[in-house]
Amino acid sequence: MEHDDEALRRYLDGRLGEGYLDTRLERELPGGEPVFDAATWAFHPENLPIARAGLRMALRVGGLYRRGQRNARTLEVRHHDLALPGLSDAMSGFRLLQISDLHVDVDPDFGHVLAEQLRDLSWDACVITGDFRYRTNGDFTPALRGFEHISRVLHGPVYAILGNHDSIRMVPSLEALGARVLVNEGIHLRGIGHGGGGVWLAGVDDPHFYRQHDIRRALADRPDGLPALLLAHSPEPYREAASAGVDAMLCGHTHGGQIRLPGGVPLVTNADCPREFTSGAWRWQGLQGYTSVGAGSSVLDVRYNCPAEVVLHRLVPRSPVE
Repeated sequence: MEHDDEALRRYLDGRLGEGYLDTRLERELPGGEPVFDAATWAFHPENLPIARAGLRMALRVGGLYRRGQRNARTLEVRHHDLALPGLSDAMSGFRLLQISDLHVDVDPDFGHVLAEQLRDLSWDACVITGDFRYRTNGDFTPALRGFEHISRVLHGPVYAILGNHDSIRMVPSLEALGARVLVNEGIHLRGIGHGGGGVWLAGVDDPHFYRQHDIRRALADRPDGLPALLLAHSPEPYREAASAGVDAMLCGHTHGGQIRLPGGVPLVTNADCPREFTSGAWRWQGLQGYTSVGAGSSVLDVRYNCPAEVVLHRLVPRSPVE
């Protein structure tokens, strides 16, 4: 692993801030995410193997497990207008496909299933807002293998960020599969045939568990007047984003609860932010946000009252009075 990490260091040379990689690798502990996180005083019972086994057994006994699996494999395509101030006429109508929380190693067939459901969609660029894998430690080859099937149908430019389940060691392989991973970085997004202008697309590392997100670094090279669109795995740094001048923010992580009570009430969201920020469109001060409930599933490959989704965002100009 030492040799691999030296190769990783060379691969990422010049892209990361001083000390970033060492700190990230130190946090990638063999045990993965803890049941109790001393840094935030948060308790995560879902990280207990016995909790997962107990929930699976309860669903089987209740006759709900197979239905939950079918629900998890049924994808909804949501359409959302994302209003950005200063958006050029040439970029108005640009279509951005957001996929979040693949957790493609939960179900070995999920990569094929998702690829088939994406095949007939049309978009100009794709963004993946973290959590390619479900496991938080060990071999990530199953997640890469599943994403390889999905990558074959992702036409046009693909940009991604890392989630709280993802290893920094995955970056070279993800980029070899065509997904440019933004690690506290930004790029000038221009659509083919969309002329001038554009959008500054910034992406940060996971703000939930690894907490190595650096929004200002990701915005550092943004040209004056260019709208700023931030990819962050969790909506938790919404205050930082607004303070840094971000116009819109695309997130995931919460799964919208994944298992909801009738009426759509989530049991848990696992995010330190207002509950209204944990699924769908939201606003805070001048910041517009959208939190996807995700395409995949976590802990168990089931969903109830919370359909999986991908989102087609259509960029539109924001009125100066909004």
